[in-house]
Amino acid sequence: MSTIGNFEVFQPVSLKQEGDDQPSETDRLSMEEGDPGKDSVPRRISRQSSVTESTLYPNPYHQPYISRKYFVTRPGAMETAIEDLKSHIAETSGDTIQGFWLLTKIDHWNNEKERILLLTDKTLLICKYDFIMLSCVQLQRIPLSAVFRVCLGKFAFPGLSLDKRQGEGLRIYWGSPEDQSLLSRWNPWSTEVPYATFTEHPMKYTSEKFLEICKLSGFTSKLVPAIQNACKDSTGSGKGRRLIVLTEPILIETYTGLMSFIGNRNKLGYSLARGSIGF
Repeated sequence: MSTIGNFEVFQPVSLKQEGDDQPSETDRLSMEEGDPGKDSVPRRISRQSSVTESTLYPNPYHQPYISRKYFVTRPGAMETAIEDLKSHIAETSGDTIQGFWLLTKIDHWNNEKERILLLTDKTLLICKYDFIMLSCVQLQRIPLSAVFRVCLGKFAFPGLSLDKRQGEGLRIYWGSPEDQSLLSRWNPWSTEVPYATFTEHPMKYTSEKFLEICKLSGFTSKLVPAIQNACKDSTGSGKGRRLIVLTEPILIETYTGLMSFIGNRNKLGYSLARGSIGF
């Protein structure tokens, strides 16, 4: 029987969402029952048309579209930042560079901040880099010989805290928190905090490149021996102060956490495309 003029060919075809590969109820009945009096080719053409049309409307929340919002993932952005920092090291100290990492810094008020970490044989540099303007905004230099404790573990909060986070982190101490003044402890913009806390960057799984530079374990494996070597070199005898490496919960003393709740939910600590403001 000829299929020309057969109205089954022109029946409406429902578009499916991405990832919906289950057959519809009509398709299921057709596959189970079959119809020996009709050719099955038109049915396959109709089915193929549905797949073709659905690909014209990609899911806007698919991972590639999310990752492109972060300016650090734009082609050449991270490479430019690394070259800028290499030039800075060459002009200032000439130290041997151990590596670069892209991590998220968590301050004492639980605010997330995108940071580039540069490790040399003598210094840890924490760089606030503007990936929109491609320029270094702030650079914190920490002598490795001053670091005396490194803690790894899950994040912990006071029992009454309203804004808690999951996951694990790394905290580096170059001073005692007990010596921190009350003013700097309760000042969210204080730069006198004697430690720094890090966790993995949210773009870790976007590519092989970011998987390598956003891995917290990779940074730790380079940081610990670099600190130990720096402590030996600072004393000359090789019997200087020993580095303490602990595995324990990392306490973040925030209670209400309104500022971090708003900032972290909107990713205010990252160089991020915020969308169109005008028309």
